[in-house]
Amino acid sequence: MTERQLPAHIAAALAGRPTRGPGGNTADSAGQPWAGRDLSGPENPLHAFDDDDGRADPRLTTAVAGLLAQPTDEPLGDHSALDQAGRPGSGERGIVAALTTARVFIPIVAQLGVAGEARGAGTRSASSSELHSDKEADMALVTLDAPDGRKALPIFSSTLALQRWHPEARPVAAYASRAALAAVADGAELLVLDPGADLTVVVRRPALWALAQQVPWTPSYEDPALAALVEVAALGQEEILSLALRPAGGVLTRSADGSIAFGGGPGPELRMDVQLRPGLTAQGVRDAVATLRATLLGRQDFVERVDSLDIKLIS
Repeated sequence: MTERQLPAHIAAALAGRPTRGPGGNTADSAGQPWAGRDLSGPENPLHAFDDDDGRADPRLTTAVAGLLAQPTDEPLGDHSALDQAGRPGSGERGIVAALTTARVFIPIVAQLGVAGEARGAGTRSASSSELHSDKEADMALVTLDAPDGRKALPIFSSTLALQRWHPEARPVAAYASRAALAAVADGAELLVLDPGADLTVVVRRPALWALAQQVPWTPSYEDPALAALVEVAALGQEEILSLALRPAGGVLTRSADGSIAFGGGPGPELRMDVQLRPGLTAQGVRDAVATLRATLLGRQDFVERVDSLDIKLIS
Protein backbone atom coordinates (compact mmCIF):
# COMPACT_ATOMS: atom_id res chain seq x y z
CA MET A 1 0.00 0.00 0.00
CA THR A 2 1.33 3.46 -0.79
CA GLU A 3 1.83 6.14 1.79
CA ARG A 4 -0.51 9.14 1.71
CA GLN A 5 -0.03 12.58 3.21
CA LEU A 6 -2.61 13.79 5.68
CA PRO A 7 -4.60 16.86 4.60
CA ALA A 8 -2.77 20.01 5.63
CA HIS A 9 -5.28 21.20 8.24
CA ILE A 10 -5.25 17.80 9.96
CA ALA A 11 -1.48 17.49 9.79
CA ALA A 12 -1.12 20.98 11.26
CA ALA A 13 -3.39 20.10 14.15
CA LEU A 14 -1.35 17.03 14.95
CA ALA A 15 2.20 18.17 14.14
CA GLY A 16 4.61 17.86 16.99
CA ARG A 17 2.10 16.44 19.44
CA PRO A 18 3.00 13.19 21.24
CA THR A 19 0.56 10.35 20.82
CA ARG A 20 1.33 8.55 24.05
CA GLY A 21 0.90 9.72 27.58
CA PRO A 22 2.84 8.72 30.69
CA GLY A 23 3.38 4.99 30.91
CA GLY A 24 2.78 4.50 27.18
CA ASN A 25 -1.01 4.62 27.41
CA THR A 26 -2.94 6.21 24.58
CA ALA A 27 -3.49 9.81 25.64
CA ASP A 28 -3.46 13.38 24.45
CA SER A 29 -0.55 15.79 24.74
CA ALA A 30 -1.58 16.66 28.31
CA GLY A 31 -1.48 13.02 29.33
CA GLN A 32 -5.26 12.70 29.49
CA PRO A 33 -6.70 9.40 28.21
CA TRP A 34 -8.89 9.75 25.15
CA ALA A 35 -11.78 8.09 26.99
CA GLY A 36 -13.78 10.64 28.98
CA ARG A 37 -11.58 13.60 28.12
CA ASP A 38 -12.72 17.24 28.11
CA LEU A 39 -12.30 18.79 24.67
CA SER A 40 -13.02 22.35 25.71
CA GLY A 41 -10.56 25.15 26.35
CA PRO A 42 -8.11 27.16 24.22
CA GLU A 43 -5.13 24.94 25.16
CA ASN A 44 -6.56 21.87 23.46
CA PRO A 45 -4.08 20.98 20.68
CA LEU A 46 -6.47 19.08 18.44
CA HIS A 47 -8.80 21.82 17.32
CA ALA A 48 -10.02 25.35 17.92
CA PHE A 49 -13.58 24.48 18.94
CA ASP A 50 -13.81 26.18 22.29
CA ASP A 51 -16.35 24.92 24.83
CA ASP A 52 -16.62 21.66 22.88
CA ASP A 53 -17.48 18.74 25.13
CA GLY A 54 -17.41 16.20 22.30
CA ARG A 55 -21.16 15.68 22.17
CA ALA A 56 -23.15 15.54 18.94
CA ASP A 57 -24.47 18.69 17.33
CA PRO A 58 -28.17 18.91 18.34
CA ARG A 59 -29.27 19.92 14.84
CA LEU A 60 -27.50 16.91 13.34
CA THR A 61 -28.96 14.58 15.97
CA THR A 62 -32.45 15.86 15.16
CA ALA A 63 -31.90 15.42 11.43
CA VAL A 64 -30.74 11.81 11.85
CA ALA A 65 -33.69 11.01 14.14
CA GLY A 66 -35.99 12.44 11.47
CA LEU A 67 -35.05 9.61 9.13
CA LEU A 68 -36.97 7.24 11.41
CA ALA A 69 -40.03 9.47 11.76
CA GLN A 70 -42.25 7.33 9.50
CA PRO A 71 -42.05 3.68 10.61
CA THR A 72 -43.38 1.00 8.30
CA ASP A 73 -43.46 -2.78 8.10
CA GLU A 74 -42.63 -2.77 4.39
CA PRO A 75 -39.54 -4.78 3.31
CA LEU A 76 -36.33 -2.81 2.90
CA GLY A 77 -35.93 -1.89 -0.76
CA ASP A 78 -39.65 -2.22 -1.54
CA HIS A 79 -40.71 0.94 -3.35
CA SER A 80 -44.07 0.95 -1.57
CA ALA A 81 -42.20 1.90 1.59
CA LEU A 82 -40.94 4.98 -0.23
CA ASP A 83 -44.47 5.77 -1.35
CA GLN A 84 -45.65 5.66 2.26
CA ALA A 85 -42.81 7.96 3.28
CA GLY A 86 -43.96 10.75 1.02
CA ARG A 87 -40.76 12.68 0.44
CA PRO A 88 -37.85 10.68 1.89
CA GLY A 89 -35.38 13.03 0.25
CA SER A 90 -36.33 15.77 2.69
CA GLY A 91 -34.64 13.64 5.35
CA GLU A 92 -31.43 13.29 3.35
CA ARG A 93 -31.49 16.96 2.49
CA GLY A 94 -31.89 17.74 6.17
CA ILE A 95 -28.87 15.61 7.06
CA VAL A 96 -26.62 17.45 4.60
CA ALA A 97 -28.02 20.83 5.65
CA ALA A 98 -27.17 20.02 9.26
CA LEU A 99 -23.68 18.92 8.26
CA THR A 100 -22.96 22.26 6.61
CA THR A 101 -22.53 23.84 10.04
CA ALA A 102 -21.83 20.79 12.22
CA ARG A 103 -18.57 19.87 13.90
CA VAL A 104 -17.68 16.23 13.40
CA PHE A 105 -14.74 14.02 14.33
CA ILE A 106 -12.40 12.40 11.81
CA PRO A 107 -10.71 9.22 13.10
CA ILE A 108 -6.93 9.07 12.94
CA VAL A 109 -4.91 5.98 13.78
CA ALA A 110 -1.65 6.85 15.54
CA GLN A 111 1.63 4.92 15.23
CA LEU A 112 0.41 1.68 13.72
CA GLY A 113 2.85 -1.11 14.40
CA VAL A 114 2.04 -3.13 11.29
CA ALA A 115 1.19 -2.34 7.72
CA GLY A 116 -2.08 -3.20 6.06
CA GLU A 117 -5.27 -3.68 8.01
CA ALA A 118 -6.26 -2.89 11.57
CA ARG A 119 -9.50 -4.38 12.85
CA GLY A 120 -12.07 -2.22 14.55
CA ALA A 121 -15.61 -2.65 15.77
CA GLY A 122 -18.23 -3.81 13.30
CA THR A 123 -19.95 -1.30 11.06
CA ARG A 124 -23.22 -1.14 9.21
CA SER A 125 -24.47 0.10 5.84
CA ALA A 126 -21.70 0.98 3.37
CA SER A 127 -18.78 0.03 5.59
CA SER A 128 -16.63 -2.93 6.45
CA SER A 129 -14.98 -4.03 9.66
CA GLU A 130 -11.49 -3.73 8.21
CA LEU A 131 -9.71 -0.40 8.63
CA HIS A 132 -7.15 0.19 5.90
CA SER A 133 -4.15 2.29 6.92
CA ASP A 134 -0.95 3.49 5.30
CA LYS A 135 2.17 1.36 5.43
CA GLU A 136 4.35 2.42 8.35
CA ALA A 137 2.53 5.76 8.62
CA ASP A 138 2.88 7.55 11.96
CA MET A 139 -0.56 9.08 11.55
CA ALA A 140 -3.14 7.72 9.12
CA LEU A 141 -6.66 8.55 8.07
CA VAL A 142 -9.02 5.64 8.57
CA THR A 143 -11.01 4.71 5.47
CA LEU A 144 -13.67 2.12 4.73
CA ASP A 145 -14.46 0.00 1.70
CA ALA A 146 -18.06 0.33 0.52
CA PRO A 147 -19.78 -2.79 -0.90
CA ASP A 148 -19.28 -1.47 -4.43
CA GLY A 149 -15.52 -1.06 -3.85
CA ARG A 150 -15.48 2.68 -3.43
CA LYS A 151 -13.58 4.36 -0.64
CA ALA A 152 -15.52 6.00 2.19
CA LEU A 153 -14.38 8.31 4.96
CA PRO A 154 -16.03 7.66 8.34
CA ILE A 155 -16.98 10.72 10.38
CA PHE A 156 -18.53 10.82 13.82
CA SER A 157 -21.02 13.15 15.44
CA SER A 158 -19.47 12.67 18.89
CA THR A 159 -16.36 11.31 20.57
CA LEU A 160 -18.53 8.67 22.24
CA ALA A 161 -19.71 7.36 18.87
CA LEU A 162 -16.11 7.20 17.63
CA GLN A 163 -14.84 5.45 20.77
CA ARG A 164 -17.57 2.81 20.55
CA TRP A 165 -16.61 2.08 16.96
CA HIS A 166 -12.82 2.03 17.29
CA PRO A 167 -11.38 2.71 20.77
CA GLU A 168 -7.83 3.24 19.50
CA ALA A 169 -8.74 5.90 16.93
CA ARG A 170 -7.74 9.47 17.73
CA PRO A 171 -10.46 12.09 17.13
CA VAL A 172 -9.69 15.23 15.17
CA ALA A 173 -12.49 17.76 15.21
CA ALA A 174 -13.36 19.66 12.06
CA TYR A 175 -16.34 21.21 10.40
CA ALA A 176 -18.02 18.63 8.20
CA SER A 177 -17.19 20.68 5.11
CA ARG A 178 -13.48 20.32 5.94
CA ALA A 179 -13.99 16.61 6.50
CA ALA A 180 -15.57 16.45 3.05
CA LEU A 181 -12.50 18.18 1.60
CA ALA A 182 -10.28 15.64 3.35
CA ALA A 183 -12.39 12.84 1.88
CA VAL A 184 -12.10 14.22 -1.66
CA ALA A 185 -8.35 14.76 -1.26
CA ASP A 186 -7.97 11.15 -0.12
CA GLY A 187 -9.96 9.78 -3.06
CA ALA A 188 -13.09 8.91 -1.09
CA GLU A 189 -16.50 9.19 -2.76
CA LEU A 190 -18.66 8.65 0.31
CA LEU A 191 -18.94 9.87 3.87
CA VAL A 192 -20.25 7.42 6.46
CA LEU A 193 -21.72 9.16 9.49
CA ASP A 194 -21.44 7.23 12.76
CA PRO A 195 -20.61 3.71 11.52
CA GLY A 196 -21.44 1.17 14.18
CA ALA A 197 -24.10 3.40 15.75
CA ASP A 198 -27.79 2.55 16.06
CA LEU A 199 -28.28 4.29 12.72
CA THR A 200 -25.49 4.76 10.19
CA VAL A 201 -25.99 7.35 7.46
CA VAL A 202 -24.22 7.33 4.09
CA VAL A 203 -23.61 10.67 2.37
CA ARG A 204 -23.18 9.98 -1.35
CA ARG A 205 -20.77 11.58 -3.79
CA PRO A 206 -22.93 14.49 -5.09
CA ALA A 207 -23.76 15.54 -1.53
CA LEU A 208 -20.14 15.05 -0.48
CA TRP A 209 -18.95 17.32 -3.27
CA ALA A 210 -21.56 19.95 -2.45
CA LEU A 211 -20.53 19.83 1.19
CA ALA A 212 -16.87 20.20 0.27
CA GLN A 213 -17.69 23.19 -1.94
CA GLN A 214 -20.10 24.62 0.66
CA VAL A 215 -22.92 24.93 -1.84
CA PRO A 216 -26.59 23.87 -1.44
CA TRP A 217 -27.48 20.29 -2.35
CA THR A 218 -30.72 18.78 -3.64
CA PRO A 219 -31.25 15.00 -3.91
CA SER A 220 -31.23 13.88 -7.52
CA TYR A 221 -34.80 12.57 -7.31
CA GLU A 222 -36.05 15.98 -6.13
CA ASP A 223 -34.04 18.09 -8.58
CA PRO A 224 -36.26 19.76 -11.22
CA ALA A 225 -33.20 20.82 -13.22
CA LEU A 226 -32.12 17.18 -13.44
CA ALA A 227 -35.60 16.10 -14.52
CA ALA A 228 -35.53 18.69 -17.31
CA LEU A 229 -32.05 17.56 -18.35
CA VAL A 230 -33.20 13.94 -18.60
CA GLU A 231 -36.20 14.89 -20.72
CA VAL A 232 -33.96 16.76 -23.15
CA ALA A 233 -31.55 13.82 -23.33
CA ALA A 234 -34.41 11.48 -24.28
CA LEU A 235 -35.94 13.71 -26.97
CA GLY A 236 -33.97 12.12 -29.80
CA GLN A 237 -35.03 8.55 -28.96
CA GLU A 238 -38.33 7.70 -30.65
CA GLU A 239 -38.45 4.38 -28.77
CA ILE A 240 -39.05 6.22 -25.50
CA LEU A 241 -42.65 7.24 -24.84
CA SER A 242 -42.16 8.65 -21.33
CA LEU A 243 -39.86 8.63 -18.36
CA ALA A 244 -40.04 9.76 -14.75
CA LEU A 245 -37.59 10.10 -11.88
CA ARG A 246 -38.25 8.95 -8.33
CA PRO A 247 -36.19 7.80 -5.33
CA ALA A 248 -34.81 4.28 -5.61
CA GLY A 249 -34.89 1.69 -2.86
CA GLY A 250 -31.23 2.39 -2.15
CA VAL A 251 -32.10 5.51 -0.16
CA LEU A 252 -33.52 3.24 2.54
CA THR A 253 -31.48 1.70 5.32
CA ARG A 254 -32.15 0.03 8.67
CA SER A 255 -31.40 1.00 12.24
CA ALA A 256 -29.99 -1.48 14.74
CA ASP A 257 -33.48 -2.50 15.88
CA GLY A 258 -34.61 -3.18 12.31
CA SER A 259 -36.61 0.00 11.76
CA ILE A 260 -36.52 1.41 8.25
CA ALA A 261 -34.85 4.79 7.87
CA PHE A 262 -36.05 6.88 4.93
CA GLY A 263 -32.67 8.16 3.84
CA GLY A 264 -28.99 7.52 4.36
CA GLY A 265 -28.83 4.22 2.47
CA PRO A 266 -25.80 3.40 0.29
CA GLY A 267 -27.74 3.58 -3.02
CA PRO A 268 -28.72 3.44 -5.80
CA GLU A 269 -30.61 6.60 -4.96
CA LEU A 270 -32.25 7.48 -8.29
CA ARG A 271 -34.85 5.35 -10.09
CA MET A 272 -35.82 6.13 -13.67
CA ASP A 273 -39.11 4.63 -14.87
CA VAL A 274 -38.96 4.32 -18.66
CA GLN A 275 -41.90 3.49 -20.92
CA LEU A 276 -40.87 2.21 -24.35
CA ARG A 277 -42.83 1.99 -27.57
CA PRO A 278 -44.75 -1.32 -27.81
CA GLY A 279 -43.56 -3.93 -30.26
CA LEU A 280 -39.82 -3.58 -29.75
CA THR A 281 -37.80 -6.78 -29.94
CA ALA A 282 -35.70 -7.84 -26.96
CA GLN A 283 -32.62 -6.50 -28.73
CA GLY A 284 -34.45 -3.28 -29.51
CA VAL A 285 -35.25 -2.82 -25.82
CA ARG A 286 -31.62 -3.42 -24.85
CA ASP A 287 -30.41 -0.98 -27.49
CA ALA A 288 -32.85 1.73 -26.39
CA VAL A 289 -31.83 1.44 -22.74
CA ALA A 290 -28.12 1.34 -23.59
CA THR A 291 -28.44 4.44 -25.77
CA LEU A 292 -30.29 6.34 -23.06
CA ARG A 293 -27.75 5.35 -20.43
CA ALA A 294 -24.81 6.31 -22.64
CA THR A 295 -26.40 9.66 -23.45
CA LEU A 296 -26.91 10.46 -19.78
CA LEU A 297 -23.44 9.34 -18.74
CA GLY A 298 -22.04 11.59 -21.45
CA ARG A 299 -23.57 14.61 -19.75
CA GLN A 300 -21.27 16.03 -17.08
CA ASP A 301 -24.13 17.86 -15.42
CA PHE A 302 -25.97 14.53 -15.02
CA VAL A 303 -22.94 12.70 -13.65
CA GLU A 304 -22.31 15.43 -11.08
CA ARG A 305 -25.90 15.26 -9.79
CA VAL A 306 -26.42 11.48 -9.75
CA ASP A 307 -24.44 8.97 -7.70
CA SER A 308 -26.15 5.79 -8.91
CA LEU A 309 -29.04 5.05 -11.26
CA ASP A 310 -31.57 2.23 -11.42
CA ILE A 311 -33.52 2.07 -14.72
CA LYS A 312 -36.88 0.29 -14.60
CA LEU A 313 -39.00 -0.49 -17.67
CA ILE A 314 -42.74 0.07 -17.18
CA SER A 315 -45.67 -0.88 -19.37
